[in-house]
Amino acid sequence: MNVYTLSEAKQNLPMLLERALFEGEIQIKYRVGQLFALKPVKPTRSLLDIVGVNINLSRNKIVDVVREMREKH
Repeated sequence: MNVYTLSEAKQNLPMLLERALFEGEIQIKYRVGQLFALKPVKPTRSLLDIVGVNINLSRNKIVDVVREMREKH
């Protein structure tokens, strides 16, 4: 794993982001010797983000079913 100085990180941030994405993590050394890790975060998905289901029903058939359900209740 490569370690970059803060100065290198400032000058080459886009390249370092790509490298972190490819390698999983890079480290940046701060002035006083502290190391910081830069790594990509996996995107979170919403619980409402679901794949649609193709049920092959026409608009008219769906309207008929909804009307029928309303009449029953």
